[in-house]
Amino acid sequence: MQSIPISDTAMLVDVHTHVVPESFPNYIGKQISSQWPSMAPAPNPCHRHVMVSGSIYRTVTNQCWDCKVRTDDMNSSGVGLQVLSVMPELLGYWLSLEDSEVLCRYLNDVIARMVSDAPGKFLGLAAVPMQNIGSAIRELDFAINTLGMKGVEIGTNINGLPIGHPDLYPFFEAAESMGAAIFVHPLRPVGMDRLVGPASLEQIVAFPGETGLAAVSMITGGTFAKLPKLRIAYSHGGGSLSMLLPRLQHAWNTFPPVRQAVAMDPQVAARSMYYDNLVYDAATIHRLIDVFGVSQLMVGTDYPFTIMDADPVGRIQSLDLAESVQIQLKRDNALHWLGMT
Repeated sequence: MQSIPISDTAMLVDVHTHVVPESFPNYIGKQISSQWPSMAPAPNPCHRHVMVSGSIYRTVTNQCWDCKVRTDDMNSSGVGLQVLSVMPELLGYWLSLEDSEVLCRYLNDVIARMVSDAPGKFLGLAAVPMQNIGSAIRELDFAINTLGMKGVEIGTNINGLPIGHPDLYPFFEAAESMGAAIFVHPLRPVGMDRLVGPASLEQIVAFPGETGLAAVSMITGGTFAKLPKLRIAYSHGGGSLSMLLPRLQHAWNTFPPVRQAVAMDPQVAARSMYYDNLVYDAATIHRLIDVFGVSQLMVGTDYPFTIMDADPVGRIQSLDLAESVQIQLKRDNALHWLGMT
């Protein structure tokens, strides 16, 4: 196991960063039509096009795969440790199981190599084929016990199935038993038919609602009540959860059917889960601290994509908090979530 300088109180841990491989293996599966990803050259030599079904899904830079470029950026922005997870669209839950298993193993090997190539700078989260729970558990076990990863990234829904659905419970039970950290990222959100404007509004305004619904499903579906030691974190500040929680709590207190159906006090559950601080606003971060508790918030930037928070250190300093609290937000809470303390 590589040495991570967790005793450094000045270290900032960024739990929300993404990886895209420089290339993908050629498709050798059995599907006539598969959404297998590939990379194509872009006009800028430091960029590549991520291709899905023959179309450009996103154009990305070498920050996505080049460890030297990433670590230089980390040094410039004051980030001491990045937690790596793949660009969510690469999770590929819509692929055939055979294709998804091959893709996830490839992605996990890529992240493991990046962690190995930059000792002390990166930790990895696995990609697993969540469309089949048995396969997902096996790949998570391999990623943690063979590749040395700290946990797993999952989407907010699995082909439309909310993560709090009972069908997915065995996966979370296995993750808890393995001590795996779970990072939930919005993927193919609901409500896209209600948006008016450019395609980028999916990430800007649809992601928060999707994330909030996913977090609520873990409470109302009973998963978190049954697995109170589960270390699960939500990106983008938990999305809309901080606004939904008072309504859910009021209903739990006053509506007998809700109280009977939801086993755990919603506020207690919400304050036992983790959230990144990627909301771009000091007042909103203070709101997250008030709702979820200072011990549950971590730094996330969405590096290296355009929407990223480019100054994570300045963001924490802008909160005007005691130094001990800043250390919690910058380092300690993330290390607790990762199971490193």
